[in-house]
Amino acid sequence: MFTGLISDLGQIRSVESRGDTRIIFETAYDTAGIEIGASIACSGVCLTAVEKGPGWFSSDLSAETLARSTAADWRAGTAINLERSLRLGDELGGHLVYGHVDGVGALAERHADGDSHRLVFSAPADVLRFVAVKGSIAVDGVSLTVNRVSDEHFEVTIIPHTARMTTLGQCQPGAPVNLEIDMLARYVQRLLAKD
Repeated sequence: MFTGLISDLGQIRSVESRGDTRIIFETAYDTAGIEIGASIACSGVCLTAVEKGPGWFSSDLSAETLARSTAADWRAGTAINLERSLRLGDELGGHLVYGHVDGVGALAERHADGDSHRLVFSAPADVLRFVAVKGSIAVDGVSLTVNRVSDEHFEVTIIPHTARMTTLGQCQPGAPVNLEIDMLARYVQRLLAKD
């Protein structure tokens, strides 16, 4: 489980096709403190650290993960939002993020708004039905508050700090993004569907 507060802007060192796909991530984390088997959110995708060394860790991605996220497009040099999993007692500053991608959207528009930026994302209908104004959504693993919702889009604002510390600062229209809806919305919908 994660908070959606990115703690490192890493990048992909290499991608290797095997039975699954092995990706090596470069990071500023002290990898001595990462246990093999630990969960790390990589641009919103919860992955397992299977190897590590100074300044890097690797994960294996299944065909299912590649099919349901932007991970199939990741290449050497791709910038990646990284977040270590929560530990009991950690501050929950964003919202509960699970690293389970619900769909892939795309940046549709980007507008300056003072020093901040308004970002408009397209999203699949089965994701948008769970998005609410002033609710939370994770975009490439970043916890964001929704400003507006339409039939095909939702809008968020990122402040300069978020732009500097995440991939969203350089994201350009047309770029695909991983989307994860708020878990509370998912459970409310499930409960209402049973009535």
